[in-house]
Amino acid sequence: MPGPGAPLELREFDRPDPEPGGVLLRTLGSEVCGTDAHLWKGQLAGVPYPIIPGHVSVGQIAEIGPADASAPPPTDVSGAPLVVGQIVTFLDVYGTCGRCWYCTVGHATTRCPARKVYGVTLSADDGLLGGWSEYIYLRPGVHVVPLPAELHWRAFLAGGCGMPTALHAVTLGEIAFGDTVVVQGAGPVGLCAAVLAQLRGAGSVIVVGGPELRLDAATRFGADAVIDIGSTTPQERLATIREMTGGRGADVTIEATGAPTAVPEGMRLTRDAGRYVVVGQYTDAGDAGFNPHLDLNQKHLDIRGCWGSDVGHVHRAVRVMARYAQQFPWTELISREYALDDAQTALEDVAAQRVVKALIIP
Repeated sequence: MPGPGAPLELREFDRPDPEPGGVLLRTLGSEVCGTDAHLWKGQLAGVPYPIIPGHVSVGQIAEIGPADASAPPPTDVSGAPLVVGQIVTFLDVYGTCGRCWYCTVGHATTRCPARKVYGVTLSADDGLLGGWSEYIYLRPGVHVVPLPAELHWRAFLAGGCGMPTALHAVTLGEIAFGDTVVVQGAGPVGLCAAVLAQLRGAGSVIVVGGPELRLDAATRFGADAVIDIGSTTPQERLATIREMTGGRGADVTIEATGAPTAVPEGMRLTRDAGRYVVVGQYTDAGDAGFNPHLDLNQKHLDIRGCWGSDVGHVHRAVRVMARYAQQFPWTELISREYALDDAQTALEDVAAQRVVKALIIP
């Protein structure tokens, strides 16, 4: 991706020789995330174009750097040694320092100023640091998570970035048994949030979004009701949610749309003293307005911002997807797979919401 709005280009790179502690993956697949569409539109600051997109990927370990006193042999997140041939994923965030105020006192590693992200804030000029490539180079210190035998790599990528992100959001939402949960957005994050809300014991899950392709997926994956934003107004959606909740609104609402106007609407869909988690505003898509008295203070509303995910969320996402693979046929979320030379079409299909989940298969 040479720059915002520019067509994607196919480039060749030398195969890297892993340094001590480094790992070379042969890419099996990489997701096309909504974030990639936002990067293409130039909606995230600090992106060092050109980049190799693809921040959530799965690969088979092709080579491990030599043993050296300067770096211990690479291990997975549980401390087990990595071996050639393993199928793994990895946390896209790289370089979190572990020493700054956010890492140590604030316990908010997603806000560490040293953090970089594969496929987002690491330049192609520095090597194979994104998933839309035949190989991915994992620098020393990248957090590696093996996939268990019972979880096919395509099944994991069907959740992709959406699953650990949704897991973070649902955890912040503190969904309790019997809660009514509204999920705004029927993309991968919203669909994963709807599934995880069920696993947290929600009494009912309502997905508000579109288009029909994605709403159908929400229904297949257990949503109790769906509301199409294409055929309703915000006032009608509010009236419907109120009618379904005894006039109160949702106990917990999770915003996973990326549309700024969804935020004030979500505040109004949530009951007084309820919880509202905003996870979809990962990039800057513009401003939105609300009434601080009516929408926030008088409602005694608890709003929680949720930005990104850490290695714990990825590890837990893998375990959850493996455990519940029989109940939820994850791969049904994959609408289409694309080769590298068709990545531009994949990007445009995701941006236009013509697919639920798209994968790049190098």
